[in-house]
Amino acid sequence: MPAYNVQETIGPVVRDTLKYIESVFVADDGSTDETARRAAQAGAEVISIEANRGKGNALKVLFQKAMDAGYDAVISMDADGQHDSREIPRFIAPHQTDPQAVIVGSRMHASNKIPRARYNSMHIARFFISYAANQFVEDTQCGYRVYPLSLIEKVSLTQGRYVTESELLIKAGDSGGRITTIPIGTIYGDHVSHFRPVLDVTFITAYIISYQLLKYGIESFYLNRPYAYRKNNLRDRIARNQIVDYIFKTITPCVYVPGMFVYTCLAVLLIPFRASNLVSVQCYQGGIYRLTLAAALLPVLLGLTIAEKLASYAGFHSRYVDKFIQRNYPHVWS
Repeated sequence: MPAYNVQETIGPVVRDTLKYIESVFVADDGSTDETARRAAQAGAEVISIEANRGKGNALKVLFQKAMDAGYDAVISMDADGQHDSREIPRFIAPHQTDPQAVIVGSRMHASNKIPRARYNSMHIARFFISYAANQFVEDTQCGYRVYPLSLIEKVSLTQGRYVTESELLIKAGDSGGRITTIPIGTIYGDHVSHFRPVLDVTFITAYIISYQLLKYGIESFYLNRPYAYRKNNLRDRIARNQIVDYIFKTITPCVYVPGMFVYTCLAVLLIPFRASNLVSVQCYQGGIYRLTLAAALLPVLLGLTIAEKLASYAGFHSRYVDKFIQRNYPHVWS
């Protein structure tokens, strides 16, 4: 459990979790309250991080701790009470059947319980992340997951804060790993979320775009290469330098649409002669063409969202953005 200033919830969450699992590791991410003390009192082993460095860094610390302790897999969950500990057995059962799969909890079945703007961003994220991960992932933003640690050892985690969880799914799927989903309860209480809707969604989007441009570049010129990720590949090497990584993630959104258009043209020109390139998208409805169209419509979606928000201040309420998203970012996976 990554934990930051959750003194009110950490104790009950740890105690409830210990009813179903033998050990709980909590990374206290520079909290300024009594999070660490209450977690330890409840029975968790606490790893203290001196300054707040975000959820991604806390997860990396926790993964290493679990590996050092000799575990084969971990369950990650939030410390703020959003995840119901009573659902842990529902994660353990499919893990025992398929111990090498990442298992992700999904809240997408309960759209009426999720704030509308949050649900829309989750819908778009799953469209683009599923493309990059070569398989449908129903809820890409849920942190309630099972991770096989053998998978963690095979990937380089280069991103921070909330981007790390998206990076993990993308690299797990794009290296040939399996990602499965189970429905979980949707809990939105009075807790204060540290997720920054605009800033963190921007960071996640920038990483996905920067990853996809390189992924489809590899797939365009290599035959039978649906799984483009290799540890310490070009994208990982770029991320080793924070300044270079920031510049790369700033530039790639500007060239995303023309870049995808180039890949689409290559698909049209090459697939009749080399049917084994861009293979990761050939089985999807619309393939690379659907993804390119969805990318091109992102600026339109942003404009519609702003216009709808401004109209609501004037008393005009509509759900056109919802319909636009459902139509242009659909479920295209068989």
